[in-house]
Amino acid sequence: MVGLVLVSHSARLATGLRELLEPLGGGLVPIATAGGSEDGTADGGLGTSYERIEAAVTAADAGAGVLLLPDLGSSVLTARLVLADLGRDDALLVDAPFVEGGVAAVVAASTGASLAHVAAAAREARTVPKF
Repeated sequence: MVGLVLVSHSARLATGLRELLEPLGGGLVPIATAGGSEDGTADGGLGTSYERIEAAVTAADAGAGVLLLPDLGSSVLTARLVLADLGRDDALLVDAPFVEGGVAAVVAASTGASLAHVAAAAREARTVPKF
């Protein structure tokens, strides 16, 4: 099963999206969050954390690869740095809308789709109209 990592500047935003996605994946898809910075508070301040992203990649790894979905800006940069240091071929950062991409990714992952197919589903969510 492909796992998902939600990388956000806000721990609450990442946790809220995970709360939305977990039932859509039928409880089958590992979803880890990497939100906020390392400022000593429980939620972390606004920002991104190398350590939180690295730990989330490990937590979401169920053996079929890990898809990282960033919210914006430095979450992309920090996730890229983590992936470069890890040197994993089975962890992929995807350019997709955070919420809609997450929904598409978790639904695809819950079917047992490959990492490439889960990433494609997340990317495709950008083109789906809301109404």
